[in-house]
Amino acid sequence: MSLVQLDIRGISYSQTQTGAYALVLNEIDGDRTLPIVIGAFEAQSIAIALESEIIPPRPLTHDLFKTFAESYSVNIKQVIIHKLIDGVFYSSMVCEKEGEEKVFDARTSDAIALAIRFNAPIYTYQNILEKAGIILKQEDFIDDLEDDDDIEEKESELSELFESSNSSENVTNKYQKYSTVELEQKLTSAIEKEDYETAAHIRDELNKR
Repeated sequence: MSLVQLDIRGISYSQTQTGAYALVLNEIDGDRTLPIVIGAFEAQSIAIALESEIIPPRPLTHDLFKTFAESYSVNIKQVIIHKLIDGVFYSSMVCEKEGEEKVFDARTSDAIALAIRFNAPIYTYQNILEKAGIILKQEDFIDDLEDDDDIEEKESELSELFESSNSSENVTNKYQKYSTVELEQKLTSAIEKEDYETAAHIRDELNKR
């Protein structure tokens, strides 16, 4: 089975599961996306790793792991999402120390949070993308479906993703009324309180300016 490289398209609040987030991965050489439901802590950890300007006052668990691994010359070479069972994704991390490789099982959210910190590529298999991937171009997407049931199921998934994205944008929009100075003060306060979700939204608004 051939591997397909993915990158992170974004994170948004899940409309279907309370307290959960949708991590959306996108195939680099194609149109399919792979949505994965993750917890709030993992979503914050991934968002912080992607936003270099947000530095938590205390290291998160994934930051601690990176420091620990690097102190013993352990590097994460790649992450592979290798299995999908009953809607749950299973992943492995390929690690290297002094030329010797070892593979460790990991939750997908943890593996991706660490992959970002180690600048490691993320892969999945073609059959997983074929099973769970979503094409966000509506017209192309429907052409690839086999029957009406597939179309209804996939359109429902698309609707949830778009609603989730719009909800995230609305949260960011509420900060538009504040000045840049006020936003920077709120950002500092949110980081000090370790409220990284709020910090990420404020940073998004600042980046727009």
